[in-house]
Amino acid sequence: MTTDRFVEPSPTPLALLLLGREADPNSEPGVECPGELPAASDPNLIERARAAKQALGDRVFILGHHYQRDEVIAFADVTGDSFKLARDAAARPDAPYIVFCGVHFMAESADILTGDNQAVILPDMAAGCSMADMAAISQVEDAWDVLADAGITDVTIPITYMNSTAAIKAFTGRNRGAVCTSSNARRALEWAFEQGEKIFFLPDQHLGRNTAVLELGLSLDDCVTYDPYKPQGGLTTEQLQNAKMILWKGHCSVHGRFTAESVADVRSRIPGVNVLVHPECQHEVVLAADYIGSTEYIIKTIEAAPAGSAWAIGTELNLVKRLALAHPDKQIVFLDKTVCFCSTMNRIDLPHLVWSLESLVEGRVVNQITVDPEVAHWAKVALDRMLALPGVGAAPKD
Repeated sequence: MTTDRFVEPSPTPLALLLLGREADPNSEPGVECPGELPAASDPNLIERARAAKQALGDRVFILGHHYQRDEVIAFADVTGDSFKLARDAAARPDAPYIVFCGVHFMAESADILTGDNQAVILPDMAAGCSMADMAAISQVEDAWDVLADAGITDVTIPITYMNSTAAIKAFTGRNRGAVCTSSNARRALEWAFEQGEKIFFLPDQHLGRNTAVLELGLSLDDCVTYDPYKPQGGLTTEQLQNAKMILWKGHCSVHGRFTAESVADVRSRIPGVNVLVHPECQHEVVLAADYIGSTEYIIKTIEAAPAGSAWAIGTELNLVKRLALAHPDKQIVFLDKTVCFCSTMNRIDLPHLVWSLESLVEGRVVNQITVDPEVAHWAKVALDRMLALPGVGAAPKD
């Protein structure tokens, strides 16, 4: 009788990439990642992380995204959403090492906003974002050519969500557009309509549709969805010319799983429950919810909620669990019965963080994220246009 045992894969480039070491030069920027990760079962990981951070002192600044696992958040100097963290990094110019516990596009934004003397480090190079990956720069440039053939690029302003690659942000900057967050999407769209007649919204169709319809008063008929895998995006020239919002066919793999049935089910199980969702959710989910807003808005809403109130939250599970633990006087549940973490965000774990920090202690910079200077320039143009706009927070639905 034989017993199946896990066998460590041979250190091929593919195996190392899947383990978060090394990088695929054909698909993402990065550097080689020498060294071995500590075992996930190492009982000394917490002490090793604490010791490495203490040894580095003010030379390291650790950023933790709200969707991160608790074991990583415990070592973060600041927590927040992607753009807040990038700005927090820029506000620490004296820290030569910025360790970003998030995903690839977030670390890119931090590299764009920090100084040349600072190294932005992503503990696991395989920590990407499925939504950002749904809009490759070659696809977007091809789509822009389709819009040009339809004769509408002169009146179309591209707006990209923060959850996009640096290359997409740069495309937006070069073409008179701006970046937006889920907090200021309304103001960004209002600004874009002041500059042109149409908006090309990337890469999250749901945030674009929800903002345009529920906050700007457009109709669903004013919105069309561009599918990069279909000829001409699956749209006729007439449809492109008549549309006010041209939405890229992308979505968040976590927020996209919530359904209107999820809302109906939780209402049947918990009388009087308040349903609070992120605007990356599908349109029918947002229509069925009571409150809609960004991650920061969700946190503040729960903090301000009265004791004894019940909440079903439609966002990433790590954050929902953390809110429930922080507010035991309120009933807080995940909107969907089936749990779902952000799988790519969760690639950042304690072994990868310890490896990154101990490498820095040894004088080795690993997994550094470096954005091409030309791309960084135009991406910053798009970011600066956003920063020039007054932010608009989410509010309860009427």
